[in-house]
Amino acid sequence: MESHKKLLLANKAWVADKLNVREDYFLRMANDQTPEFLWIGCSDSRVPAEDVTGTGPGELFVHRNIANQVIHTDFNMLSVLQYAVEVLKVKHIIVCGHYGCGGVRNALSHQHLGLINKWLRNIKDVYRIHRHELDGIDDEERRLRRLVELNVQEQVWKLAETSFVQHAWQEGRDLHIHGWVYDLHTGLINDLLMLTPRTPVDPIYQLNFDDLKK
Repeated sequence: MESHKKLLLANKAWVADKLNVREDYFLRMANDQTPEFLWIGCSDSRVPAEDVTGTGPGELFVHRNIANQVIHTDFNMLSVLQYAVEVLKVKHIIVCGHYGCGGVRNALSHQHLGLINKWLRNIKDVYRIHRHELDGIDDEERRLRRLVELNVQEQVWKLAETSFVQHAWQEGRDLHIHGWVYDLHTGLINDLLMLTPRTPVDPIYQLNFDDLKK
């Protein structure tokens, strides 16, 4: 059997399983979505957001890209973020990287990879910012693991610098931003940091929304 047909058969089995539990499962799901979480993760096929968090359809609003980047010129990511914050009113934004990330590993190299070099440049920027710490780690794998963590941390702060998050915070929204790293070898998530609405953002990135109240 062709591999893609196996996916279609698995879909039918999944539907039957859900309907056996609740006959109106899909009818209820089709009406609306009210997820509490926005997940910004890596595109790596080994890190399925719902599986690693034990959540089901309707619980996570998901955006994935190579090495879980938050790039302020990426209109795809920004559109997802705006919709999640302003329309869905999510309470938590999670940036989840993973140890052994190919994007982070390739960013450490000098190999020309074509278009993807433009994307990986953002991770190289993270390395440059934290060069002193990273260059002090002799073991290559430990250095890679640390860069994965630092990359997640930088993306969390980039989220706090966006107008969508800052506006939500100034409106009094209880919106939290989390930085996590998933371990492929254990299946466990490393909780690195969390920003709350009371977390100060560097003054150069702070925005004033007073004009919007007039």
